[in-house]
Amino acid sequence: MAMHVRSVVHQYGIPVILHSDHCAKKLLPWLDGMIEADEAYFEMFGEPLFSSHMIDLSEEPDEENIAICEKYFKRLAKMKIWLEMEIGITGGEEDGVNNEDVDPEKLYTSPEQVWTVYETLSKIGPMFSVAAAFGNVHGVYKPGNVSLQPERLGKHQAYAKEKLGCDEKLPIFLVMHGGSGSTDEEIQTAVDNGVIKMNIDTDT
Repeated sequence: MAMHVRSVVHQYGIPVILHSDHCAKKLLPWLDGMIEADEAYFEMFGEPLFSSHMIDLSEEPDEENIAICEKYFKRLAKMKIWLEMEIGITGGEEDGVNNEDVDPEKLYTSPEQVWTVYETLSKIGPMFSVAAAFGNVHGVYKPGNVSLQPERLGKHQAYAKEKLGCDEKLPIFLVMHGGSGSTDEEIQTAVDNGVIKMNIDTDT
């Protein structure tokens, strides 16, 4: 499919991003195949087949999650492929992972967790983003039925800024998963706090 998109994209005159999404631990061999295709394409044409890959190891312990992402990012960074990773639990159900009954407090990633990701991956390169949980829920929900707290994302930025001792207001690229059912105000707050990409269902 990626090869097909690349073969026809010039006919449309618009920017196209090829992104693979939500690769859980059991699907890492599938990701290996895509990266091998990236490397082969890069060797021939000087650019990768895919623009970005997303690894979702949020079900795994943080240490394992970050270590695996670090390993893959070392390969991706050489080809300037963006890495999106997830830390913290997104509620609801997606791709066979059911978090509908999870403890609500676990739906909020801590600043310390996000900083550990940043500290590890930034040593390799800048092209990565973090999907941090702030009450997000996968699936289709009407506005008001999901308790989002996008202002928490600002705490991640403030914590990282303090650690870095920098003047940059938003040093970390963040991603919003489970965007369905979000109000305009919630989305704007998320963007104001560093969200550069939002995943939505077909209702938004």
